[in-house]
Amino acid sequence: GKGSFLIMEYLTLRGRSDDGCLGRAMARMHLADPTMIPAAGNPEGKFGFNVDNTIGGTSQPNPWTEGGTTEDWVAFYRDHRIGHQLDLAGNSYCNKLWSNIAPRLNLLFEDVTVKPSMLHGDLWSGNIGSADGSPSIYDPACYWGHHEAEWGMSWCAGFGNAFWDGYNSLIPRSQGFMDRKPLYDAYHQLNHYNLFGGGYMNSAT
Repeated sequence: GKGSFLIMEYLTLRGRSDDGCLGRAMARMHLADPTMIPAAGNPEGKFGFNVDNTIGGTSQPNPWTEGGTTEDWVAFYRDHRIGHQLDLAGNSYCNKLWSNIAPRLNLLFEDVTVKPSMLHGDLWSGNIGSADGSPSIYDPACYWGHHEAEWGMSWCAGFGNAFWDGYNSLIPRSQGFMDRKPLYDAYHQLNHYNLFGGGYMNSAT
């Protein structure tokens, strides 16, 4: 019959351990250059992923971009993240609002060079633990994207000062990060609306 299965490494998972260590580990993952890692499957350093996947129960399209520039990233996020979730939501008010915002997204990325980073993609407290005393993350929605997009679920991840100190020791916070963060939060808030309904649409807008 038809079906599929997933084979994974067995880990004896425990609760979160050293958040500073977790922050540094996340930064090292984000700093990995895909063009230098043949097994990464992204030799040209583009945005997207080898396959489409899911975020929770929602489809997540990951077509490769033409290139790996900031402009490519903005178009990818516009069409295949926010645009995709809005298509699923079918909310006319939000579609009209987005039609006014989308053409101006590039203004959030002035003087920012976006490079493809491997993202967990769904990093919240329920997907973070430890194994053998070291930080462990699991249940991902992976793709290559802007490292700041990783923090779109930080509103329910419980990251404290130790985590951010560890992360920013290797990847300092970029100018305009707090201006871009609502855009990255909106993807996950829209996804929550599509999954659960309720007030998540108000949060996204």
